[in-house]
Amino acid sequence: MLFDIDKYKRPYEIERVRTKLINTGMKLGLNHPITIKISQDLDKLLNEYSANKGSKSFYN
Repeated sequence: MLFDIDKYKRPYEIERVRTKLINTGMKLGLNHPITIKISQDLDKLLNEYSANKGSKSFYN
């Protein structure tokens, strides 16, 4: 019976990292190591969000 606040903060974090990725890609290029690292971070967030989206973490 636990309220999972991260479940609701995750979409905002995803948007923050997505914006960072776009800005970095435009500034440094899509093949720059920093851009690739941010892309990997975004992938991880999206995968975690997708995996947890269907779980009953609001109230068990």
